[in-house]
Amino acid sequence: MKAQLIVASDTHGRNDVLRKLEEAYPTADVFIHCGDLEEDATNYRRWVFVRGNNDWDYTMPSQRILNIAGVRIYVCHSHRFGYHNREEQLIRAAKENGCSVAIFGHTHVPMAKEEKGVWLINPGSMTWPRDGKSPAYAVVTIEDGKVSAKILHSEDWPFDTVKKKKGFWFR
Repeated sequence: MKAQLIVASDTHGRNDVLRKLEEAYPTADVFIHCGDLEEDATNYRRWVFVRGNNDWDYTMPSQRILNIAGVRIYVCHSHRFGYHNREEQLIRAAKENGCSVAIFGHTHVPMAKEEKGVWLINPGSMTWPRDGKSPAYAVVTIEDGKVSAKILHSEDWPFDTVKKKKGFWFR
C-alpha cells in the first residue's frame, strides 16, 4: 500500500494556502491540518483537522488516531504538551495509542525525524514561521509500511509563495 499525506498547521486564518495545496496535490490521499485554522473547518471538506489552542470550533477533536496505508498515526496540535519535553510526551502518546507516527503543530517550527521508533512530524507554519526560515508544510509518504517525510519551505512550493512584510508573511 502507498499513500501521500499533505500536512499543514498553524495557518491562523490565512487559509488560502490550503486550497493551493489541494490544487498542487490533486491525487494526495489525505490532507491533515494540525490546528490553529481559526476558521470553520467545514469549508475544507478534503481536510482532517484537530483543534488548536486558537480554534473556536469545539466540535473539532483535540487529537485523532488515523490508520493510513496500514500505519497508525497520532495527530494533535501539541499545545497541551510541555515545552521542555514535548518530543518525549509525543512519543509516549503515540506509543500509548499504538502509533508509529506523531504529527503535530503549535511550535511553528518544522521537524521530520524518527526517534525511539516513532516518526515526529511537524509541518511548521505556512504563514508565521518561528525558526527564522520561510513558511513550510510537510509531504509524508507511506509505502509498504515505511514512512518518509519531507519539509517543503516556500521557496520550493509548487505554487505562488507568500511574501514577508514587517515580520509576518503575507500574500
